[in-house]
Amino acid sequence: MKMKLALPLIAGALIFTSCVSKKKYVELQDQYNESQSALMKTQVEKEEIEAKYAAIEDRVANYNAKIKSLSEENEDLEMNSLRKYDNVVLSNKEKEQMKKALANVDQQELAQAETLEDSMNLIISYNLKKNLDNNLVAEGEEDDINIDIDDTVVMINISDKLLFNSGSYRVNPKANDLLGRLAEVINSEPALEVMIEGHTDARTVKNGAYIKDNWELSVERSTAVIRTLQEKFNVAPEKLIAAGRSSYNPIADNETADGRSKNRRTRIVILPNLDKFLALLSAN
Repeated sequence: MKMKLALPLIAGALIFTSCVSKKKYVELQDQYNESQSALMKTQVEKEEIEAKYAAIEDRVANYNAKIKSLSEENEDLEMNSLRKYDNVVLSNKEKEQMKKALANVDQQELAQAETLEDSMNLIISYNLKKNLDNNLVAEGEEDDINIDIDDTVVMINISDKLLFNSGSYRVNPKANDLLGRLAEVINSEPALEVMIEGHTDARTVKNGAYIKDNWELSVERSTAVIRTLQEKFNVAPEKLIAAGRSSYNPIADNETADGRSKNRRTRIVILPNLDKFLALLSAN
């Protein structure tokens, strides 16, 4: 009897144990599938991140290569600009000073420089333009002063009515303020030469006048301005050049009063002195 009761109990226990194990198995199987799915998702994300990182590395490498290439091109550009000028060869110290100065100039203009002379012109022009600002022209003088910068040559045309009385070559004292401002610009850049050109209109000088002709008048006016720059404003005389053009380089029609007024002018031509620039480099 006892044996008969024990058998059903054992069978029930086995069935119960079997049911629990199967359920647990299903749960574990689900967990395993979820883990596999999460792992695959993580793997895909990892590969995507690695691909993005590789792309970023490629871009950085390309940027670095471009920077290196541009640096080498700039170095070549600077070195090509430091070639021989006539019989002058730059020392290593002068080359370094030139490279520093060239770093300030317009790089597009520098790319067009073919000789050392071109490069030095650019440096001098940069320094000159930096100092030649609107303060040169005072209020009310705008129509009587014209400033034109052509490459590295600065040309300043000043109407004679600001500098001289009619028919005279003595500098009017009212011009001292203008010439003082001009002297500051000239003195600011040691490697300059300044040519003062006198120009007249086409009217002939009257017989018996103390001036023989327009040639003499134009030269006398040029030298009068030069003396004022030298004696009143301490411009070094070795930087100054006197020139007279008489009436043979007009900018307007001599047949009209307005045209003749424009032709009566003094032109200040500011020129780079390359030999002096080289001497300044050697002295630094």
